Amino acid sequence: MTMGLWTTKARQVRMGMVALAVAGALAACGGSGNDEQGKPLDLTILHINDHHSTLESRSKTLKLNAGGAAAVDVAVDAGGFPRVTAAISELAAKSTNVLKLHAGDALTGTLYFNRAGADGEADAALMNTVCFDAFTLGNHEFDKGDSGLKGFLDLLRKGTCKTPVLSANVQFGAGSALNASRAPGYVSPSTVVERDGQKVGIVGLTIAQKTKASSSPDADTTFQDETVAAQREIDALRAQGINKVIVLSHIGYDYDKQVAARLSGVDVVVGGDSHTLLGPDALRSAGVGSPAGAYPTRTTDKDGKPVCIVQAWEYAQVVGELKVSFDARGEVTQCAGTPHVLIGDNFTIAGKAATAAEKTAIQASVAATGVLRVTAPATAATTALQPFKDRVAVFNRTQVAVVPKELCSRRVPGGVGSVDYSRSSAACNAEGSVSLRGGDIQQLVAQAYLDVANQKYGGADISLQSGGGVRIPLQGTVTAAQIIQVLPFGNMLFRLDITGQEVKGMLEDGLEAVYGPGGSTGPYPYTGGLRFDVNAAAAKGERVTAIEVRNPATGAWGPLDLARTYKLFVLSFNATGGDGYKTLAAVPASRRLDIGVLDADVFFSHIETLSKDAATGLPVMTRLPVDLYSTRSFKGPN
Repeated sequence: MTMGLWTTKARQVRMGMVALAVAGALAACGGSGNDEQGKPLDLTILHINDHHSTLESRSKTLKLNAGGAAAVDVAVDAGGFPRVTAAISELAAKSTNVLKLHAGDALTGTLYFNRAGADGEADAALMNTVCFDAFTLGNHEFDKGDSGLKGFLDLLRKGTCKTPVLSANVQFGAGSALNASRAPGYVSPSTVVERDGQKVGIVGLTIAQKTKASSSPDADTTFQDETVAAQREIDALRAQGINKVIVLSHIGYDYDKQVAARLSGVDVVVGGDSHTLLGPDALRSAGVGSPAGAYPTRTTDKDGKPVCIVQAWEYAQVVGELKVSFDARGEVTQCAGTPHVLIGDNFTIAGKAATAAEKTAIQASVAATGVLRVTAPATAATTALQPFKDRVAVFNRTQVAVVPKELCSRRVPGGVGSVDYSRSSAACNAEGSVSLRGGDIQQLVAQAYLDVANQKYGGADISLQSGGGVRIPLQGTVTAAQIIQVLPFGNMLFRLDITGQEVKGMLEDGLEAVYGPGGSTGPYPYTGGLRFDVNAAAAKGERVTAIEVRNPATGAWGPLDLARTYKLFVLSFNATGGDGYKTLAAVPASRRLDIGVLDADVFFSHIETLSKDAATGLPVMTRLPVDLYSTRSFKGPN
């Protein structure tokens, strides 16, 4: 849809009504109190999401022209929060009327979260080098319960920024540390900022079902339906005469599009949760990743009014810059922008620093992409990071394995355009295996649980690992810190005795939590010693067929016996119903045993059993044989 047609459509829908509606609303509340509210406004929104305690930069390999006939692999230092701070500062200096927004999931994912001081202390310190105008609560903000979140917000409030923390749909329980009676003003449904004399409302949203099922909020803390809560808060803002509204959303890109279409009065959605890369095809050709849509994605609300939707990928790699123009009535007339991929200028080719001529060609190639941004880390942020960096250095120095071929990460199988497709690297997507069977690293973790259970913990027949619990792919020389990043949530392993019928129920639970109403990608089941066919388009309870169990002694596969009892090795989180695994939650205490071993420790134990690399003496981690992958065949929902 072109911008002209898009704007015309909105005006036709609202022609003859909007003036009366606005006049009525203003009259009802005595006007906005600000005559400036009725003039055009150009706004620049700088935003990130899902940085997940990823504060340090990392090496990234890009496809760039170094002066030859074809693009080559060029390694460069990329991302990291000091670059985020610098990019936001530099971009803000070039614009007027700037908003700086964080769409949630600041916490959990690296050693900086829980090995560098108090939980979230490093994240709070680095976020305060930006001074965001608003931060919405993501599901992982609740990983340590309401009290843990309160501790993080205390740290965030220690600085001079006093960043407003938002969620319109969270209702903290009576006993919660964040109940308004004991933490007034800590979390608000919305905030109002003023730019060029005009008020802009910002409404926060937290993914409801996923947070309750997959994180650890207090038992009596609840989350309302996202659409209902957002509309209520938008209506409250409009009643104050505020005609420009941003939803700062942590509910996922696909769900953002659905919710925006049900709302009235939303102009911009700045999103998070799904770790979605948006932008031009240059992102793919440059080896950054596989974009899932346009930046911005243009759509309309329930009244036909224009809405611009953006997201900025993951792990402090991208700063989104969205330019939005509003007319005098507060309607969006134009939006455009850039997902800035933050890199350094220390280019290397085949392990050697680029020559002067190569660097000149690479710089031209970088500029030609329109999305790669050479950014020097901000000095103040680098200084703020240093004491936390010192505390985790010992973990980062320990090498534990080599991975010669990338262990791709993908929560859910499926081809181009499918849910979670953009999570995998461009190289993995080009290879195509993750589209058939899902993530290599997810499958390896599930198999590791099974193998170690049989080596050390009394044995198991099958294992389960939900796809979202495995956080990063692996390639190259792997450190202890990276292994912990693969499994960062500190879950203990349980062994459950379950019937074959309950095994089928478990798999159907996982797929319902993905493909049912309000589903998300995290619960997708990866299993060791168990494989099956998936038809995501089938009805609830009928998505899994041809379930087979492997005989560990012979390696032979045979059909699941619904009447037999199987020993399941599974995370405590899923064993108690996390990620929607209701069948496992219903297993009585007489059939469950807390093994008392940490998930990451089990993975370390598995790695220690692998064959060693002759050159380094380190264990070699490789992909599993195809016949051990749990998803044998996959049909998507459409």
